[in-house]
Amino acid sequence: MSRSLTLKKIDGKPGEVYYPLQLNNNPKPVAGPGELLVRLHAAALNHRDHFQRQHLYPAISFEHPLLADGCGVVEAAGPNASSSIIGKRVILTPSRGWDSAPEGPEDAFFTIGAHTGTDCGTAQDYVVIPEAEVELAPEYLSTAEAAALPLVGLTAWRAFVTKSGNALPGRNILITGIGGGVALSALQFAVAVGCNVYVTSGSPAKLERAMEMGAKGGVSYRDGDWNKKLTALLPSDRPYLDAVIDGAGGDIMARVTRLLKPGGIVSTYGMTVGPKMDWLMSAVMRNIELRGSTMGSRKEFAEMVAFVKKHQIRPIVSRVVKGLDNMSEIEGLYEDIREGRQFGKLIIEIVPDEKGGAKL
Repeated sequence: MSRSLTLKKIDGKPGEVYYPLQLNNNPKPVAGPGELLVRLHAAALNHRDHFQRQHLYPAISFEHPLLADGCGVVEAAGPNASSSIIGKRVILTPSRGWDSAPEGPEDAFFTIGAHTGTDCGTAQDYVVIPEAEVELAPEYLSTAEAAALPLVGLTAWRAFVTKSGNALPGRNILITGIGGGVALSALQFAVAVGCNVYVTSGSPAKLERAMEMGAKGGVSYRDGDWNKKLTALLPSDRPYLDAVIDGAGGDIMARVTRLLKPGGIVSTYGMTVGPKMDWLMSAVMRNIELRGSTMGSRKEFAEMVAFVKKHQIRPIVSRVVKGLDNMSEIEGLYEDIREGRQFGKLIIEIVPDEKGGAKL
């Protein structure tokens, strides 16, 4: 038997409906040619999972398991798959349809988990997955930490490394909305590279934690003049931003245009404030570039995992609940997202972690 969590369809308009969670019992799957059977030990939530419950995400499936992030142990290998990987801990590629093209996906691109394009999702006991769609989990990570890495790590890697053009020592980088998983991963990557990182948040506690992680300074976006306060934090020998890694949208261009160097980059991976963002003539006159960035390719995923291993980076875990059938506490994870309480990733531990649990 393999349990799975799916969405239960009920009537309601997008943005008004909130689909309930449903626990299902399914036959244990069997690995086919080139496939691996993975016993999932932990899965992680993302903002997209909260959007799916409100029908604010495309191509939602009510049959396929939820969640895109997962870590587990390979239990069996199908024909033409390598048996040497049996017994090893792996993390799953969180998306499909993008192999290596730097410009964008070569094919129809989507994220796994409650999607009509694939029955793959990580909120289940067992998953069958092509061997090419896994990476060995870094050995030093707990299973919860490993499950926290894939989607946010890949998104942050493309936004910062591939798209910003400023993943270089000494560059001044602003990362907005610190506390979310992508922003925290971008912070960790930028610090490892040697950038001077500055952050925004509405929470003084989150700003303090970010500075403990290596940020040079932070400002509250609740302050009406936060961009002016940020100006005062920049180093005198480089009193400007080289790039902004943004997941909020809203009035970000009005805030940062004068802070950015001529030709500076705004790399945006989301718009949590709203689906539109103003573009200013002053940004045009300063040759500032706005670059959209969504997830990343299979090649970038492998590069990101290798970088994490090299620099011994630990994804930040906010909270872990135990049990795929622990519905009340899993609902609490969704509430954390809705209220913006988390600092890092929210994890469902499906199998007890032999490595000692998450390091919070």
